[in-house]
Amino acid sequence: LDYCASLKNLETVSKKKNYKFIQGDICEPHFIKQLFETEKIDIVLHFAAQTHVDLSFWHALEFTYVNVYGTNVLVAAAYEANVEKFVYASTDEVYGGSIDEEFDESSPKRPTNPYASSKAAAECFVQSYWERYQFPVVITRSSNVYGPHQYPEKVIPKFISLLQQNRKCCIHGSGLQRRNFLYAADVVEAFLTVLKEGKPGEIYNIGTNFEMSIAQLAKELIHLIKKTSSESEMEHWMDYVKDRPTNDLRYPMNSEKMHNLGWRPKVPWKEGIKKTIEWYKENFHNWKNAEKALEPFPVTEPFAQLNIP
Repeated sequence: LDYCASLKNLETVSKKKNYKFIQGDICEPHFIKQLFETEKIDIVLHFAAQTHVDLSFWHALEFTYVNVYGTNVLVAAAYEANVEKFVYASTDEVYGGSIDEEFDESSPKRPTNPYASSKAAAECFVQSYWERYQFPVVITRSSNVYGPHQYPEKVIPKFISLLQQNRKCCIHGSGLQRRNFLYAADVVEAFLTVLKEGKPGEIYNIGTNFEMSIAQLAKELIHLIKKTSSESEMEHWMDYVKDRPTNDLRYPMNSEKMHNLGWRPKVPWKEGIKKTIEWYKENFHNWKNAEKALEPFPVTEPFAQLNIP
């Protein structure tokens, strides 16, 4: 339950009989060990991470601690408990940026920011359990995910929320950086596919050919929210700010390996973005500190004091 979490996001599943929420910290080895001993866990989907690239430049140590050490604690406990499958959710950012080279799962890792570096390092720890013990780990690398329930520090909910409050989209640098966007429901289907069909020891790219520049994304959202197609009016709602220390231009990925398992993204952009815009109209205040997320750059000290062993 970090600064970007909201228990309201769990309300729709909280009454389900096959659901249980236990609050804890993946960086606490005793807690994690006890969890595996008492809960009879047979499959792990590991999503817990610090993920905000801008913050990672200022909090590199915390990102390393949570993303690398926390993963190490979790995979070690899962191995001890002899779980059937351990799926680690990584990111396309481990490849670094590329203008034209398409990355497949065998492409080298060349991360360019502390967040991506911590995810790449965590991958190495996870993979080592397959190499050393044949422990059934699977690694996924996903494109940018968007949809309802996402904390508004990420670009799509941030731009939507700013425009809904009659504020301008803050665009880092030139705005020519391009990103691939996958709707959350498609990513859920991808993880279910990996759970059922993913082979131990393998890596899978979860990507999409749908790609858009950040400036184009802003224009698209202005058109949908402000109901305008006029270029000058669109420019009125765009505010160019300084760039982040490094900002990769593109992350083109080949997802053929996932397609061979039977998965492809299904939700068209127009449908996904419409649902997302509607959700933020009603639910922006699901987070106590949502307003802070709308600044062009991080302004808070969101991390608790760490007791790193």
